[in-house]
Parts: sequence; C-alpha cells; structure tokens
Amino acid sequence: MRNFKLLHFILFLFLSGFLFSQTEIDSTQTSIKWKKSGNAIFLVNQSSFSNWTSGGQSSISGTLKINYNFNYYDNGWAWDSKAISTFGVNKISGSEFLKKTDDRLEINSVLGKKFNNEIIGNWSYSSFFNFQTQYAKGYRFGKDSDGNPNRVEKSRFFSPATAQLGVGLYWKKNKDFWVNTAPITGKLILVNRIFTENLTDTQTYFGVSKGANSRFELGASIRAFYKAEVYENVTLENRLSLYSDYLDSPKNIDIDCTFNIVMKVNKAVSTNLIFQFVYDHNEITRVQIREVLGVGLNIDLSNIGI
Repeated sequence: MRNFKLLHFILFLFLSGFLFSQTEIDSTQTSIKWKKSGNAIFLVNQSSFSNWTSGGQSSISGTLKINYNFNYYDNGWAWDSKAISTFGVNKISGSEFLKKTDDRLEINSVLGKKFNNEIIGNWSYSSFFNFQTQYAKGYRFGKDSDGNPNRVEKSRFFSPATAQLGVGLYWKKNKDFWVNTAPITGKLILVNRIFTENLTDTQTYFGVSKGANSRFELGASIRAFYKAEVYENVTLENRLSLYSDYLDSPKNIDIDCTFNIVMKVNKAVSTNLIFQFVYDHNEITRVQIREVLGVGLNIDLSNIGI
C-alpha cells in the first residue's frame, strides 16, 4: 500500500510539472538528422565551524555530474540516447572515511518508428535499452566491538549492474518530452559472487540468490522524461522509471524518480536542487530518498567532438 501511495505522489508531481509549464513545449522538428547536446556540472557544498558553542561539524562535499544526449531523426525514425555520469564524495571533520554522496553510471537509449497513420500522431513502435551501475565501492558504516569506526563493503563497480531491453510504444512530443511503454521487458541483474557466497538460503543480494551472480526478470517498464523552463532562468527536469516483474511479486513496482531544478545565475554558475525517490524491494523494503542542494559550475559540452 505504501508503494502505491508513493507512486501516486510521484505521478502527481510529474504531471504537475508538465501542466504547469506545458506552454514551453515546441513540437517543431529540425531538418538536421543528428543533434548532440550535453553539459557538466560541478556542485560544491561546504560548512565550517570554529569555537561554535551551538555545536556542529565542518564538512565539504563535491559532486561532478555529466549529461550527454544523442538525438537522431529521419523519415519517421527517432533514436534518443542519454548518458549520465555522476560521482560525489563528502568529508566530515573528525571522520577517517570519505563517504559517497552520489555514484551513478547510466545509459538510456530509445529507438522508435512512427506509425504510418496521421491520426495516431506522435506514437511510434519502439525498443529501448537501459544500463546502470556505479563506479566505486559502497560501504555500510558502523563501529566495531571496541567502539571504533569501521566499514563493510556492500557494493562495487558492476555489482550490482542492471540491463533492461524491451519493446513497446513510444510517445514523443520532442526531445524534451517523451514517454516509453514496454509491456515486454527483460531485466538482467549482475553481481559479484563474493557478495552472495555467504548468504543463507533465504537471503538475496539485490534479488540474486546464494552462490549466484545473476538474476533474470521478465516484466513491464514505463519510462518518461520531461524538461522545461518554468520561470525565466529556472529549468525543471523530471525523469521517471517504473518496472514490474511478472515472474515475482508483480504488485511490487520498482520506482526511480528524479526531479532536478536548475536556477541559472549566469552562463557559468547555477544553483542546483535535486530530489530522488527510489523504491526497489530487492534492495530494501523502504523508500530511498536523496536530496542535493549546491552551487554549480557549468560547462557546455555540446560542441565537443564526440
């Protein structure tokens, strides 16, 4: 029930963003077949305390986020690909460990062919591919029996890694607003056996059973993307991903929703606010929430030779 309440809330926010700023949508198509665009953002957060009677710990964190888009249009064909690379760390005064604040490598690609029917409008046959993993090791932090800080590795590069491949229907207004539905989607989860070899028979690691290094699922996927300027120099970007496994607990819907608000100061500087909601019962039976607020240095990558 909590899962469905969260899903309803996220859908409300996603649709509210669309309705609030739908006047920004432009369906004009360019005659250029290939279009590339991208940017890099370096976010910094810092706090410092000295003889502060109310208490507090000095800290500094930095996050580098790179987005790059490839868009192809020709004779009813649309191929939209997006690469996302994000990595961030945080250092707190008095802590001997650096802690990750973000770690993500994702590639998303959708290929669509429009129906030869004007009544249907912006709908296309489609296939999509999605891949996700992380760069660095992830840890569970705690204390040992003597009360000293320690950490236990719980994830690493390609553990887990997930790949999805599906076919369905693709609705696209333009490169900044689209929805892809794939009622037939295969999902492969890959992990390192060092995380599964010591599990009990009833335990799993990201859904992977004891001694195994992979898990296959067959289900349905819905992905949506929307981006618009809601105010002058304020851009809202929404990404939503839903997945249900037909073979195991189909009512448990995996949710990954990200809201990114960019408030532009000038060409080089912006304030960025990121909210992310994640639910995956194979990882944890509670909702994961991430929020990042920081001042960012922006670099336009649209003209680099890729």
